[in-house]
Amino acid sequence: MKALLQRELIATLRTPGSVTNPLGFLLLSLLLFAVVDPSAKDAQNGYLSGIFWVLILLTNMLSLDAMFRRDYDSGALEQMLISAHMPFVAVLMRIFVHWLGSGLLMTLFVPLFGLLLGLDGEVVLPIMLVMVVGTPALSLLGSIGAALTVGFSRGGAILALLILPLFLPVLIFGSACISTAASGLSFTAPMTWLALVSSSSLLLAPWATWAALKISVEMQ
Repeated sequence: MKALLQRELIATLRTPGSVTNPLGFLLLSLLLFAVVDPSAKDAQNGYLSGIFWVLILLTNMLSLDAMFRRDYDSGALEQMLISAHMPFVAVLMRIFVHWLGSGLLMTLFVPLFGLLLGLDGEVVLPIMLVMVVGTPALSLLGSIGAALTVGFSRGGAILALLILPLFLPVLIFGSACISTAASGLSFTAPMTWLALVSSSSLLLAPWATWAALKISVEMQ
């Protein structure tokens, strides 16, 4: 597992654009939103949390297409599925590295996002907690769509159609957590449901991704 993790991290560092481009898209989107609608800079705005999570989902989608494509084009993906002693672990490490470069990185930039949106400092930590709990589900569920469309030359639109319905529970409970926290109320209930979504995704998504990758490789 350590060797697999090192390999995935090195491969990600060799292509920094796969991490910086989606993050730049998120920053520019939030900046444009703050400039176009300055009146939305209010922690009590109900739709603010929804806008924030929609941008998080779109940013995550931008990085999903490249999750397995590099290894698929080079033939390394087929070798991994055939020769790896535990292909499930290899798939799980790839998903974990994707989350490090997307969900965790976006969580670390939440204080900057809060400044752009004019959120109170007291809301920043709850938002970071919500993102740590909710963003793993985005990488886990998104990996299924990425695995199914890895063999398509232009699978971006199909990928979006496949995974957006899966992202709906994360969007609903994630925005509910942020909206409740911004109102100064306890967000334990929606946070519990969000944690359940992430936990269920961790149990089911890697196996579904592995099966989808085998289908994509066999159709090559």
